[in-house]
Amino acid sequence: MCTVCGCSDGKASIEDAHGHHHDHGDGHEHGGHHHHHRGHGHDHGHHHHHGGAHDHAPDEAGLLDCGANPAGQKIAGMSSDRIIQVERDILGKNDRLAADNRARFAADGVLAFNLVSSPGAGKTSLLVRALSELKASFAIGVIEGDQQTSNDAERIRATGVPAIQVNTGKGCHLDAAMVGEAYDRLPWLNGGLLFIENVGNLVCPAAFDLGEACKIVVFSTTEGEDKPLKYPDMFAASSLMLINKIDLAPVLDFDLAKTIDYARRVNPKIEVLTVSARTGEGFAAFFAWIRKRMAATTPAAMTAAE
Repeated sequence: MCTVCGCSDGKASIEDAHGHHHDHGDGHEHGGHHHHHRGHGHDHGHHHHHGGAHDHAPDEAGLLDCGANPAGQKIAGMSSDRIIQVERDILGKNDRLAADNRARFAADGVLAFNLVSSPGAGKTSLLVRALSELKASFAIGVIEGDQQTSNDAERIRATGVPAIQVNTGKGCHLDAAMVGEAYDRLPWLNGGLLFIENVGNLVCPAAFDLGEACKIVVFSTTEGEDKPLKYPDMFAASSLMLINKIDLAPVLDFDLAKTIDYARRVNPKIEVLTVSARTGEGFAAFFAWIRKRMAATTPAAMTAAE
């Protein structure tokens, strides 16, 4: 996980309301120095023999499980205890900032969703279609997260909805500090909706609370049914799974029932909707889900919007 490997050491860049970028300091404090060895000349202090002489049970011979320790991961030169401590420090700081964001959203009557997915699952296309419908009922703002470019924010702005692009640089996810700064640059969303489109990544964004009401994981039929089992933390952290590109399911021989079963093995409470950002299939149910969440969160805002 990037909470300890140092991949977020690069500076983020956040647009202002006019599309100009400003540097943003590190959102995390890593609590120490992390050295990345790019070459292979360093000595690990032990030798590996690949002559087939290792003793493994038949079902273990093809598996190297680096997550089978108390820290859930393995990093050269760091003990499990040290990994756990560094991760707690970083996530603790982020959680405090996320709580601040959540309080601000609540004060403004804003319902915030954190959209997460693999790259290419269709988050931006889904948002573009959804915003065209929802903008007539709600004040809406969008925070876009990508390592580089403002392409997605420009697509959102083309719908008439304000968007702030956050370029995370080397970072593979948004954090609460980035979201708080980007929110400052959006127009006031009194009683409205905030969509946070995270960097395409099913690993690290699962651990970072941004202050959202819930995570929505966008899953594409082209990704294979077992994605929830391969990336369980993300599906466990999400309240809704949107299965996108459902129009392609017949030609892909996609097994919808199996996908839902796998997701609910990880998270029995996850809700599931099928949609197509291309055709609009399933969006009425998605809009109904949003309105239900809005009504439960900010009844006064929902009444005003109607």
